[in-house]
Amino acid sequence: GGAMSLLSKLRCITVDVTGTLIAYKGELGDYYCMAAKAIGLPCPDYKRVHEGFKLAYTDMAQKYPCFGFSAKIPNVVWWKTVVRDSFVKAGYEYDEETFEKVFKRIYSTFGSAAPYSVFQDSRPFLRWARQKGLIVGLVSNAEYRYQEVILPALGLNKGEWDFGVFSGIEGVEKPDPRIYKLALERAGNIAPEEALHIGDSMRKDYVPAKSIGMHALLLDRFKTEAAKDWREAGAIVLPDLVAVQQLLESDKLKC
Repeated sequence: GGAMSLLSKLRCITVDVTGTLIAYKGELGDYYCMAAKAIGLPCPDYKRVHEGFKLAYTDMAQKYPCFGFSAKIPNVVWWKTVVRDSFVKAGYEYDEETFEKVFKRIYSTFGSAAPYSVFQDSRPFLRWARQKGLIVGLVSNAEYRYQEVILPALGLNKGEWDFGVFSGIEGVEKPDPRIYKLALERAGNIAPEEALHIGDSMRKDYVPAKSIGMHALLLDRFKTEAAKDWREAGAIVLPDLVAVQQLLESDKLKC
């Protein structure tokens, strides 16, 4: 592209969701505790539940990726296994009836807007991109409730973005580059060099997007240790979406 600015060449921007547009509020333990207390049980130990969850989730995601897509496991059953294993690994064995009550509360909480908050710059950035005539897509390792329930409840409706590629609906997940190829198809079969992906993970966002020829940059909202390595590896790393917009509008990004 010579001296052409990147913005003038872009037709599409894809954006990661969790950590980029929205964040978890509080800790996992808060929600597991509230669910237990609501039915009169003592609050489980935060640290143990959190560790248990990490193990249970990783285990389930390896066995049945994309929230059980290929194995045709219903979303609620997939999560029920994760939650049950989180408690068991943390040393809490509930009888079936008790567990069912606790799980129902946890499942409905995480299927609502309650545990999430939207970063202040998210909506203005998405609106700016669409005003520039760009197609805006979301690319996320998330189950169907993100698209159907959670994002609309957070005010991130179809008015703010044009299409979504969610792993639980598509059966392909990051860092598999195919999820990005799918996004380019959804955007109208555009060329990878006409698209920019923005996310907060070198492994899941930057590397696979670049590998198929897309432009990519990383957000470091929480000043992570890893950001130094990202910069050394040649990635453009910015603190927030305001900085992304400024950089794109400055025309300093050449392609």
